[in-house]
Amino acid sequence: MLPPSRAQAGDTPVRSTDNDAAVARLSAVQKGYLHDLYIKYLVPRAHLLPPRPPLINIGTYVRSAAIDTLVDQWLEISGTAGLRCQIVSLGSGSDTRFWRIAAHNLQTYVEVDFPEITTKKAMAIRKSKDLMAGLGDPAAVSLAQGGTALHSARYHLLPGDLRLPPSENLEPALFSPIDADHPAILDPSLPTLLLFECVLAYISPLSSRRLLEWFVAMSQKGQDGVLGCVVYEMFGLNDAFGRVMINNLRERHISLPGVEPYQTIESLSSRFLETNFSAAVALTLKEIRRAYTETDELERISKLEFLDETEELDLVLAHYAISWGLRLSSTKSSTIWGHWGLTRKRD
Repeated sequence: MLPPSRAQAGDTPVRSTDNDAAVARLSAVQKGYLHDLYIKYLVPRAHLLPPRPPLINIGTYVRSAAIDTLVDQWLEISGTAGLRCQIVSLGSGSDTRFWRIAAHNLQTYVEVDFPEITTKKAMAIRKSKDLMAGLGDPAAVSLAQGGTALHSARYHLLPGDLRLPPSENLEPALFSPIDADHPAILDPSLPTLLLFECVLAYISPLSSRRLLEWFVAMSQKGQDGVLGCVVYEMFGLNDAFGRVMINNLRERHISLPGVEPYQTIESLSSRFLETNFSAAVALTLKEIRRAYTETDELERISKLEFLDETEELDLVLAHYAISWGLRLSSTKSSTIWGHWGLTRKRD
């Protein structure tokens, strides 16, 4: 079991950013940028909320579509290799990814977040027939740890504080047998994908490094262990745009300690290599939109809303990035997984 969170009242503003992201996703769905049947169940009074501006909708689309591509490709490669894989979403918030990919060759899906967030999500899941149906047999769905955790055959929602040492916080919950009848949630021998969506920016670089190094070490315990990691975050905030963002967040009592060491796009991929990943790539959302999104898809979303602030859009997208790292243990796994990543579109 995970220990109680040491989160203090000062964490409330950070937890509120999950609602910001959920409302932005709901807006992008309502406007037709994205397809998600489940986000409405995780946003209170979803039908009453006004849409977000086009700039936010487009940014949400670019981010979501790129991460979807990386996750779908991970599942596809795993399936082609005849393997079942596991996904761990850290700081998962109100994400709906499990329900959107549940039909694939997924062995286990784990979400970890502050107990205040997991409690609300567990309650929302239990209240929604559609979310419960995605978990399989209702008899196999159970609450735990005072309602802060939820378990089913393939989906596990766990409370936790990512700032704590993972050997104390995550290891007992993820890699220790639950009881005599239930094995550990994760198997280090299976391909494992980590997701950090706007999470590492809010914790110290030391905590981030410790998390990545720990997952690499755990993957090494499995034969032919394969570990992938996708990170979405803001970066390069040492310019005028960044100072405005930091000041706006400071007014909400939110700080970004995890952003300070990462001022260039190259530094984002270097973080993986410095924590024993085999390879890494980082791209700004601006570059992903320009060179990695198919032309017909760009044309489709351009018709959804009128946007007359293209320069501002480019400025915003240039300060957000998606990076991904891959840790391989053998030549065999390199042959299978070596091409995982976003593909540049043909000119």
